[in-house]
Amino acid sequence: MIVSEHEFKQFDGFGELVAYQTQTRPDSIALVHLEGDRLRRVTWRAFSADIDARAEELRASGKTCMAILADGSYACVRELFAANAAGLQIAMLDTAVPEQQLAMLLPYVDADTVWAPTAERAEALTALLHPQGGGVQDGAGKILFFTSGTTARSKAVVLTDRSLMGSICPGSAMQPLTPADTLLCTLPLGHVFGMACGMLWGMVCGATVALGRGGRHVFTDPMFFRPTAISVVPILLEHLLRRSLLNPELELILVGAGDCSEERLQEAADRGIRVAFGYGLTETSSGVAISTGDEPHAMEVCWGTTIELAEDGEILISGPGMMEGYYKLPQDTAEVLVDGVLHTGDLGSFDENGCLHITGRKKEMLVLPGGTKIFLPEYEREIAETLGTSEMAVVLRKGLPVLVMGDLAASASEASAAAAANAYARANEAGKAVLNRLSGVMEGWPASQRLVDVVDLGRELPRTASGKVQRWIVQSELDKRWDEIRNMRKAGKATAPAAPTAETPAAEPAAATSPAGVTAAEPAADSAPAAEAPVAAPAQETAVSATDSAAPASEE
Repeated sequence: MIVSEHEFKQFDGFGELVAYQTQTRPDSIALVHLEGDRLRRVTWRAFSADIDARAEELRASGKTCMAILADGSYACVRELFAANAAGLQIAMLDTAVPEQQLAMLLPYVDADTVWAPTAERAEALTALLHPQGGGVQDGAGKILFFTSGTTARSKAVVLTDRSLMGSICPGSAMQPLTPADTLLCTLPLGHVFGMACGMLWGMVCGATVALGRGGRHVFTDPMFFRPTAISVVPILLEHLLRRSLLNPELELILVGAGDCSEERLQEAADRGIRVAFGYGLTETSSGVAISTGDEPHAMEVCWGTTIELAEDGEILISGPGMMEGYYKLPQDTAEVLVDGVLHTGDLGSFDENGCLHITGRKKEMLVLPGGTKIFLPEYEREIAETLGTSEMAVVLRKGLPVLVMGDLAASASEASAAAAANAYARANEAGKAVLNRLSGVMEGWPASQRLVDVVDLGRELPRTASGKVQRWIVQSELDKRWDEIRNMRKAGKATAPAAPTAETPAAEPAAATSPAGVTAAEPAADSAPAAEAPVAAPAQETAVSATDSAAPASEE
């Protein structure tokens, strides 16, 4: 049952959360994870003891800022809580980040120690550190997350364990779990949505958190761990539903970082699964609004948070989860955070019940179904420089980036149907040539951000008086004319572009890309998932004791 705004438990930070749960339910299972070939269950008492022991080691080390290559394992979670308890500044990094990018990010966050899934990886990354004399002086409680986007625009957002609790505690009370629930944590902990809603949500509610087995198992973890709740991004939900990979015990799905089609929502409802949406940003420590009723897109503002709309509909936020700013980027901070109010760049509206609905984006970026972002100014600049034209715009078609151009080989507005079909055929051939010219550029982009199609608008792109492309008009026209474009392509007997298109995606490979770019082995579309029953704990295994708990793969 949802408690009132004045009744929920608000924790001040990670330390208070662990202390409270250890005191009130010491022998309840906090975390469950696979170690070797057996399932291990860690009680709050054991988890607290693990944290204390490792925190003591970290205090003695004299280190001040730890970069954590977050693989989502128990050792990773323990290191996070221990580093926080020891007063270290923490920088959360995604395991999918390339080595050359890590070489830039580690010095930027002033890391002087690294935790990685293996000792070998930790040693290699330690060689990339360039700690300053004296270390970080005011890092206690700070947890840095990088905004998801293109490399040049990724910035470290300064959050704290207190801001994370300020965000997750009200949302957890509005969409509560119980100690009888199991929350599956399968999203990357290097992203704030994965940490807040994939892990902390369950911890705050006293539920058991099942730590996923990694990107290779993201599609089979639901059947393996049998959760009652799970947090997902839209593209993951799409796969899980389409392949019937959700376990029958599942009751609640929390969706963040994007929208879902009505078809998928209905499919979940037909399975008896309740779907809720959450809205939030890295800058707000994740959730600021969450749906609690029958309409998943109608989200109530989280208690303690204030959301207002600017005259142009931009969402303005203030509240307890607000970031301190972008790390060492005061000018960037000042551009979006004004007198404690975050100017999100998102557009929204309130319905008659006071619920928030997200209607679009004001910022020049696209949000992909996996939650990653394409920052359009630099993305389109690379395209324009390669093609030698600015008569183009990138929009989304079925969640995939499509290049729309107004100066391809021919226009489709010729008088006869045959001429129009020929025009589309010529434009389609030109589109293939464009993709070939861009292949070198796209090799440097993450796979999820690569263009999948080139479309001829048939006229000059609509622009404002100042010459800026009116992207929303391009998007609207593409959506309205898609059937016409598809039919004309068929009539012109044009072959498909070299890359898969938004109209006809390529057959999915055996290895699909999971949300954060982690390669995940996925069952074939026409086959059932491999028989993978939940692992039964051995008879002698009850709760992991403080002395029996898993040791971290690397101590530094």
